[in-house]
Amino acid sequence: MPTLDFSKPLYALAPLAGFTDLPFRSVVKKFGVDLTVSEMISSNALVHNSKKTYRMLEKNPSENPYSIQIAGSDLDVIKRAVEILNERDDVDIIDLNCGCPAPKVVNNLQGSSLLTDLPQMAKVIETIKRYSNKEYTSVKFRLGFNEKNHEEIARICQESGADYIAVHGRTRAGRYKAPVDYDAIAEIKRAVSIPVLANGDIDSPAKAKWVLEHTGADGIMIGRAAVGSPWIFKQIKEGMEEPTSALIKEVVLEHFDQMIAHYDKYGAIVFRKNLHSYSKAGYPGASAFRNLVNRIEDPLEMRRVIEEFFSQPFLSQT
Repeated sequence: MPTLDFSKPLYALAPLAGFTDLPFRSVVKKFGVDLTVSEMISSNALVHNSKKTYRMLEKNPSENPYSIQIAGSDLDVIKRAVEILNERDDVDIIDLNCGCPAPKVVNNLQGSSLLTDLPQMAKVIETIKRYSNKEYTSVKFRLGFNEKNHEEIARICQESGADYIAVHGRTRAGRYKAPVDYDAIAEIKRAVSIPVLANGDIDSPAKAKWVLEHTGADGIMIGRAAVGSPWIFKQIKEGMEEPTSALIKEVVLEHFDQMIAHYDKYGAIVFRKNLHSYSKAGYPGASAFRNLVNRIEDPLEMRRVIEEFFSQPFLSQT
C-alpha cells in the first residue's frame, strides 16, 4: 500500500529555509498535515559530511511520511547524496529543489537555475530515481526562470521519473511578490498524469478550497502561511475555528521548548523570527514585544516574556 494517498486532497508543509526545522515540523504535524519536508539540504554539504547538514536530516517520529529535499546539479554529487540518504530508513521521499530563487543557490546551477538547463535537470531527476531506494522521487519547481515554460518542465519531470510534483505558481523572476498564476498550475495538471501539488499564497481554508477546485490539483503545499499559524492545516481539513489565545499560548510555548531541546540555549535566538510571526495574531503591544525579544538571549528570560505576552487576550477579544 503506497505511503501517500492521492485519492483525496493531500496537504503538505512546504520546505522553507530557516523555518521548517524539526521543532516547527513537529508542531505542524500535530495539526494534521499529511506530509512534511525537510529544509533544503545542499547535496554538496551532505557529501562533505557537514555536521550541521546531517542534523537537518533528523525528523520527529510523528513525521510519517517524511521527505528530504536536496539541491544540486552535479550528477556524481547527487548520486553520493542519494546513497547517504539510502542508509536512512526514516525517509520516504527524496525531493529535488528546482524552485529556490536565492542568488547564492542559483549561481551554482541549483534551485530554480536548473530551469535554465532542462536537459541537466532531467539527468538529475533520473539519477535520483535510479539510485534512490525510497518509495518516491519528487520535484518542486517554479513556472520557469524568467519566462514561463511550465508545461515543458512538468513533462520532463514526469518523463525523467518523478512520481509527483509540487508547483510554485511563480517564475524565479517573480520571487515571492508576483501574483501566483493558478491557471498555469491547472495547465500543468492537464499536461501530466502524475499527481500535482499546488503551492503559492494559499493562506486560508477558503483559498485552499478555491485553488483545489480551480487547478484540479491533487493537493496543496503551504509554506509561509503556516509560519505563525501552524493550525492552518486543521482549519482546512477539519473546519477548525480561529484559535483561542489559550491555544496560541500553548503552541508557542511548546514550539519554544522544542527549539531549546533541539538547539540548546541558541534556540532562544533562533526562535525570535517565529515570535515575530506568532505575535501578529492581534495582540496589544506586539511591536514592543518584538523589539524586546530581539535583545533577549537567555532561554529562561525568553520563556518568561513569552508566557506573559501570550497570556493576554487578542485586541479583537477586548
